[in-house]
Amino acid sequence: MIPDTPTIVQLSHVISQAAAPAFLLGAVAAFIAVLISRLNRVVDRTIVLNAIADNDPTKSRLKTDLPRLLRRAAMINRAIFWAVISSITITLLVIVAFVSAFFGIRHEHGVALLFVISLCAFTVSLIDFARKVKVALSEFDHFA
Repeated sequence: MIPDTPTIVQLSHVISQAAAPAFLLGAVAAFIAVLISRLNRVVDRTIVLNAIADNDPTKSRLKTDLPRLLRRAAMINRAIFWAVISSITITLLVIVAFVSAFFGIRHEHGVALLFVISLCAFTVSLIDFARKVKVALSEFDHFA
């Protein structure tokens, strides 16, 4: 049995509450795009370095950068993972808000918990990204 349809006032209240998570979702999506771009650069550089022949004396020294590139790729991969987790929890937050409004269920605690989880996952993603940037800047491409 479906309860009475929410009033316009109830729906507008839920929509106004969902605006902040929607903006956060947009920011996280843009951050994921940046992370994927950075990962693509690391992968492209790795492909170029792997294409260098081992018997090429002038360029084989460039391959010493491969372990650092693999570390950077792993950090970016973790950052992408946590950013996606953040996006999923934000999406769930909006869904829970609308569904609970539709059924007239109190949702404040659940939405607050999902928001905190989302921000924690986003924070972990930012930390992994900062670590990756630190590695990229502290160990320059000496031979490039």
